[in-house]
Amino acid sequence: MNTTSDNPQNGLRTLPRNVWALGLTSFFTDISSEMVLNLVPLFLFNVIGVKTSLIGLIEGIAESTASLLKVFSGYLSDRIGQRKWLTVSGYALSAVAKPLLYFANTWGWVLGIRFIDRTGKGIRTAPRDALIADSIHEDQRGLAFGVHRAADTGGAMIGLIIAALVVWGAQAGLHTLARDTFQTVVLLSIVPGLLGVLSVALGARETSEVRRPAQPPRLSLRSFDSRFKAFLFIVVLFTLGNSSDAFLILRAQERGLSVLQVMGMLITFTLVYTVISGPAGALSDRVGRQRLLVGGWLVYGLIYLGFALARSGWQVWGLYALYGVYYGMVEGTAKAFVADLVSPKQRGTAYGVYNAAVGLTAFPASFIAGLLWQGAGAWGGFGPSAPFFFGAGLALMATALIRIWLPRQKEIVP
Repeated sequence: MNTTSDNPQNGLRTLPRNVWALGLTSFFTDISSEMVLNLVPLFLFNVIGVKTSLIGLIEGIAESTASLLKVFSGYLSDRIGQRKWLTVSGYALSAVAKPLLYFANTWGWVLGIRFIDRTGKGIRTAPRDALIADSIHEDQRGLAFGVHRAADTGGAMIGLIIAALVVWGAQAGLHTLARDTFQTVVLLSIVPGLLGVLSVALGARETSEVRRPAQPPRLSLRSFDSRFKAFLFIVVLFTLGNSSDAFLILRAQERGLSVLQVMGMLITFTLVYTVISGPAGALSDRVGRQRLLVGGWLVYGLIYLGFALARSGWQVWGLYALYGVYYGMVEGTAKAFVADLVSPKQRGTAYGVYNAAVGLTAFPASFIAGLLWQGAGAWGGFGPSAPFFFGAGLALMATALIRIWLPRQKEIVP
């Protein structure tokens, strides 16, 4: 048995080329993306004047419609026995789309560009995750996905710092975002986006783990392990209460944080996320993915209760830092857990189904959150706290199911 993951330093030294190449790609891509996308809800709300219910609709459509492609791109990578160039094309499409936000002047523009950007993500995500899983021994799978998430969020932190510096230099004393500031950030995001595409195109390699199968796999849930299907149901339930983080950003502003302070909050979040991801992934190799997921979802539920009850901006900032603990514990671990539950020849399809389920559920999740938030005047008793109470309740339900119901499912994967 491979025991290198018992020593984190040895484990890092033995990680293969693809993990580092795809980590570098995500690092550069997230510098580009996080500079821009975290400001989009503020741009819509402050500059264009879009209501929160419509922001939820835009986020939901962008994520969910494009998520359908994750199933087909993952399945296609299994069918043709290749992952790399699907991954490259997805990163390239996103790199081309985001700069068009410079010209956006209506919510329709933003929706269209967000859709194209998320389409690129839909094309690349499942083949990329499968390529990582194909490249690593199962004893280091958690570490590999943890390192990838750390690189991803490290890039996000740098992107946020750059955006915060631009906001500070352009409008330090303003509470709302200005159009010129947003456009400057969009222009600066172009270079790291292109570097991300080059990193995967030149650095990643196909593996011998997956080849074009003699008999093409079927695009059907029936062939999957019952534990994978149960996990998928539980994740959908959890995600229904996990609305777009745009609402957390709006919550921070609603509780009194300025645009620059919101950027500082996001930087704090990504720093915590980056620090936690690698060690949490390695921990999942030793204590089991399921235990770490249970712990992470409990943390999430408590944090969302905190968001609901927060009375000031500094409380939201502190909770958002703890939110990074949840992400660090869960994101990479869940990806590694998917690979544990399916056979190698189904990995691309499994990651496509998993990512699509999460993305498709994001549409009703974000739309419900927008309605609950905006319902303060219409229905009474609802308002900015309501989406977070809702998310906390579903998180606790999902935690109970993964702890009690999932272990009872029969494992059929050899």
